[in-house]
Amino acid sequence: MGKLKIAVYWAASCGGCEISVLEIHHHITQLMDAADLVFCPCLVDTKYADVEAMDDDAIDLCLFNGAIRTEENVHLAELLRRTSKTLVAFGACASAGGIPGIANASTLEALMERVYLTTPSTDNPDGVMPQPSTDMGEGVRLTLPKLLPMVKALHHVVPVDYTVPGCPPEGKQVWRVIEAVVSGDLPPPGAVLGAGDRTVCDECRLEKRDTKITAFVRPHELIPDNTTCLLEQGMVCMGPATRSGCDARCPDVNMPCRGCYGPAGDGFNEDAGLKMIGVLGGLLEPGNEDALRSLMDEIADPVGTLYRFGLPGSMLGRAAQAPGNRDDAE
Repeated sequence: MGKLKIAVYWAASCGGCEISVLEIHHHITQLMDAADLVFCPCLVDTKYADVEAMDDDAIDLCLFNGAIRTEENVHLAELLRRTSKTLVAFGACASAGGIPGIANASTLEALMERVYLTTPSTDNPDGVMPQPSTDMGEGVRLTLPKLLPMVKALHHVVPVDYTVPGCPPEGKQVWRVIEAVVSGDLPPPGAVLGAGDRTVCDECRLEKRDTKITAFVRPHELIPDNTTCLLEQGMVCMGPATRSGCDARCPDVNMPCRGCYGPAGDGFNEDAGLKMIGVLGGLLEPGNEDALRSLMDEIADPVGTLYRFGLPGSMLGRAAQAPGNRDDAE
């Protein structure tokens, strides 16, 4: 039996997931012995045409990271689905939309206007905007991939075999996934790999004292007690609603969990924001409705806080003020 063929592709992403593959440390030599990297834009000079020429299921494992933001991302998702035996939504962006998915809190038109026309540092007096196609003369035409109306998770455009959460996934969890593929010991399709089955709170060392919240603070507004639950100190920590598997890395250094491992529970696509609202309701000091509403208003950017890594994959799909509905993401 020859070596396995592995692909790693980035869509709308930051590149951190590629780094996490290197964080398998000494296991990298085992991976090199067992598999060849046949497609990875940041490491291997394989062209799209080379992948398009591959037979169906020619790639044994594809780790697809990044959200779906452009028509090019859609094309590669469909191509790698056809050519891969096992397609993994690798990291928070591919599995639930991730940080790029916060763009769904606005319209594409409003985002383009803000980025290219109205930011304080923008110097664009002629109002020049990116164009999908530009004629450069002498028969040369430059093209850019068209942006989609909203950001999507990978499973919104193609069927996904497995999900590996995290921003980025922990190195030890990445190796568990690769090892399972190499050994052929994979669970039934649809499973969440490289994560735990509890919550970040279950992994967190900070003490929970069932203290009621009387005010919310942002991380820069507080020097926290490094022995006590950050949520009970007034930071919006997503630990109670987030799947375990990261070893509570953020709370361990006094930063609140942001939810990158996705919603805790039996189904990965459960809504973490709704879970967290329920948790907060139980921790707020009882009082009249106006007082509770005033307290909740202290949360800066509720959508970006409760759905930082999962707005496209949530029940909302996009924020209410943005035109469109959940059907746009399907």
